[in-house]
Amino acid sequence: MPGGLSGSYSVTLVPVKNMDRAVKYYTDTLGGKVLYRGKGNMKDFWASLKLGKSEIWLIAPEKREKRDLAYSTFIVDDIRAVVKDLKTKGVKFSRAEKMGKETRVEGPIAIEPFGASAFFKDSEGNILMVWQTTM
Repeated sequence: MPGGLSGSYSVTLVPVKNMDRAVKYYTDTLGGKVLYRGKGNMKDFWASLKLGKSEIWLIAPEKREKRDLAYSTFIVDDIRAVVKDLKTKGVKFSRAEKMGKETRVEGPIAIEPFGASAFFKDSEGNILMVWQTTM
């Protein structure tokens, strides 16, 4: 039997302020599916969603942690198509930044030799990234 974390998978915890608004955003806008939502007192505290091949747990902590460079990243096959689709659903992307002389910018997409990225915020102000490896 393998040891350590070799048989595990990861889940991203996303802090939210308003659970109803966040669930609506992650399902209606991003295409997720609710796997479970807390009941009773937990209704506004926790929800589990499937988004693509990932599982996301929306949580409403009493106190929000400071997150300087911690964000969820969605790996996609066609970043241009995903950005276009999300824009039609009202997602506003950040302006792409040139990270170096090899960076090409196409609207909100920054293209590097090793891949491309685009950033946006969810309904709760969390930074999310869409990533495509090697364009």
